[in-house]
Amino acid sequence: MAVKDGAVSADAFEAGGGGLVLQSNGKSPPKVVVQTKKILSKHAGKLATRADKHEKFINKVKYCLGVFCFGTFCYLLGSRPQDIPYLYCTFFITVAPLRWIYYRIRKWHYYLFDFCYYANAIFMAMLLYFPKNERLFMVCFAFAEGPLAWALIIWRCSLVFSSIDKIISVLIHLLPGLVFFIVRWWDPSTFSLHSTELTGPWPAWPLVQTRTDLWTWLFAVPLAAYTVWQILYFLIVNVLRRQRLLNDPEIMTSYRELSRKASRANNIWWRLSGILGAQNRFVMYAVLQALLTVATMALTVLMFKSYRLHCAFELLKVAAAIWNGGNFLFEVMPRQADRKKAKAIAKLQVAPAPSSLANGSASNTHSSDDKMVCSICRKLSAPNMSGMKFMLSQNDGSVQELPSDEGERQPARDITASSPRLRRKSYGDLNALQEHQQHSIDS
Repeated sequence: MAVKDGAVSADAFEAGGGGLVLQSNGKSPPKVVVQTKKILSKHAGKLATRADKHEKFINKVKYCLGVFCFGTFCYLLGSRPQDIPYLYCTFFITVAPLRWIYYRIRKWHYYLFDFCYYANAIFMAMLLYFPKNERLFMVCFAFAEGPLAWALIIWRCSLVFSSIDKIISVLIHLLPGLVFFIVRWWDPSTFSLHSTELTGPWPAWPLVQTRTDLWTWLFAVPLAAYTVWQILYFLIVNVLRRQRLLNDPEIMTSYRELSRKASRANNIWWRLSGILGAQNRFVMYAVLQALLTVATMALTVLMFKSYRLHCAFELLKVAAAIWNGGNFLFEVMPRQADRKKAKAIAKLQVAPAPSSLANGSASNTHSSDDKMVCSICRKLSAPNMSGMKFMLSQNDGSVQELPSDEGERQPARDITASSPRLRRKSYGDLNALQEHQQHSIDS
């Protein structure tokens, strides 16, 4: 019994030990795909291991590159501001596909459905294809200096030069507002279209004649476009991909990440989202985000009319990103380093079972971690130390050399006294030192 076009063959079913073997009618069999994934995962694991070994050096290189790029950007901002929009377009076209690949591997690709990427796609269309469209410019201005800019402050994006991912996150939220600030106030190519009659001491483009046009294109239309995104996001993430997200809790979305951080901190956002009950937290999250969007878009009307207020807001955004970066460097990174050290020490400190200590015996079989002998063990197991006896001091945890039975009796010598660093190296407790002593005996 055989079925054509990718159906199941009975003989293949029996030959495969009861497993289904699908024939794909000339296409690559699934086994090839599985093997390819294994090979890629293997090489990725090797690269990750090498990166961990040289983590400090890599961070130094990334820090230098980050500072150099930031300084170059500041130079261009002052010397050729009209080129910043093209620099932004180059940045986003380059970063977006690379970020999708990186996020897909980490199971973070649902972040790309967030509003910031939706808004940046509209910015790209406006700058590349409709650069003189005044109404579209005002919609983009409301997005860039409204919810996108305030997300940089509220969600605490950090300017950390040693982290490429964090720099990209900051620039995705910061650059659009700066680009539209330049186009409105600083672009030399539009100076002939500027007017100081309605904008005060500084010329501006575009020139809006009525208050109705101002609120229509800076508030009403952008809010309608935001509503379209919110509906699409809900349909894709919470309807079409709902089962996929339920089956794999490792897949990360903005809501999952924010709710995890808020629940851990038990902050005001977590308490507000639970007003309607735990089962309706996502609905409350969407409502709170919509209210925040309405408030931030209303503020863009004021910034659109005032050059000084707009300058102050740009400085606030940069200051917030730098402050959050400093907080990450001096508070978060030390804790991460301590956790890494604790994990590394834990791998070396595999304490023996209590029963083996009580019976005075230890297992002769060791795992790969047990074979990583510390500096004390190497000293104990040196060739010139063979035949010697050692004693573990119960007072201070030091390892002492006992005199041999032959010759004159001499007092015990503390072999760790010459290097206080060895004694401080935090082998944990007495049990850990006893294990090191057993290592040397087995050697």
